[in-house]
Amino acid sequence: MSTQVSAKPRVAVLFGGRSSEHAISCVTAAGVLAAIDRERYDVVPVGITRAGRWVLVPDDPTLFELTGGKLPEVPAAGTRVALAQEVSEGALQNLDEPAAGVAALQRVDVVLPLLHGPFGEDGTLQGLLELSDTRYVGSGVLASAVSMDKQAMKVLLEGAGLRVGPWTSFHARRWAADEAGCRAEVEALGYPVFVKPARAGSSIGISRVQGPGELAAAVAEAVAHDPKVVVEAAVSGREIECGVLEDLAGGEPRTSVPGEVEVVGDHDFYDFEAKYLDSAGVRLTCPADLPAEVVASVRRTAVRVFEAMGAEGLARVDLFVDPERGEEGIVVNEINTMPGFTPHSMFPRMWAATGVDYPELVDHLLQLALQRPTGLR
Repeated sequence: MSTQVSAKPRVAVLFGGRSSEHAISCVTAAGVLAAIDRERYDVVPVGITRAGRWVLVPDDPTLFELTGGKLPEVPAAGTRVALAQEVSEGALQNLDEPAAGVAALQRVDVVLPLLHGPFGEDGTLQGLLELSDTRYVGSGVLASAVSMDKQAMKVLLEGAGLRVGPWTSFHARRWAADEAGCRAEVEALGYPVFVKPARAGSSIGISRVQGPGELAAAVAEAVAHDPKVVVEAAVSGREIECGVLEDLAGGEPRTSVPGEVEVVGDHDFYDFEAKYLDSAGVRLTCPADLPAEVVASVRRTAVRVFEAMGAEGLARVDLFVDPERGEEGIVVNEINTMPGFTPHSMFPRMWAATGVDYPELVDHLLQLALQRPTGLR
């Protein structure tokens, strides 16, 4: 198995994608493209359109920034590229000018996959990269897949002895065949509940349900994004997040100081609009104002979650915390293996507060990926 890379590694920054989180991926890429040190890395920006076309895009972060509430998008125009069909051919091939363009694009030392949601963060892209022996940033196939699936994630976390809130899950076909049975399971959780697509992110398709009369509409909204639905009981506590990074020297994963999310505007919860379109509606505090012993517990729990899921590279762990109850007051909400990475996102903000600035954070992730062996691991 190969472990050699060139003196100045070439990085393919991959973003966009077919999921409903396409625009958020573009915004993340704008931040990362602006932060990569061009003295240390050659950069090849590759956008994936909503239709799934891989195209070379200009190396201009401003094209993909969120400005004036307008969500960015990968344009369909551009030279089409694809991963090589044989390992020996290199990582990228030019589909439009194969004779002239292959040599320039052939070598890619590492892929930085900044895709959120299905077809990117869920193990599908990771499997494709594994097939071509291409190094990449972040978790592998299994950890990506189970972390994306809220039902599978909760089962694994509970199996590892971690505390999660009360929940249930059902498929759209079961709802259609046995709505009464599904309703009884939800009723046992007690209202209010949160109804979510099992495999989506950025709070897309999530509804806060106050009572039985709102449940059918919420299930329909979730099913529009994923046939598998997860329903969670509301958990009391402060919304705390903690970043995790693998250690370059192979030691225990590092953790950031925790941050806190508070919804202060006219939003029922931390939904898509609050996250990305209404900055006045949410307060992000970092570091979170927590007692030192609670901070230590949060950071220990974040490492436990990271390791229980078999995550690699990076993750953001989201928790509910009741500081009055110590360890007993920490409930795991979820793990995100490719968290929002705009300069204003909580993940890089937490690391900045810990002493790792945005460019250094990106460099750390690329160096981790370049250490990664290719082939069977």
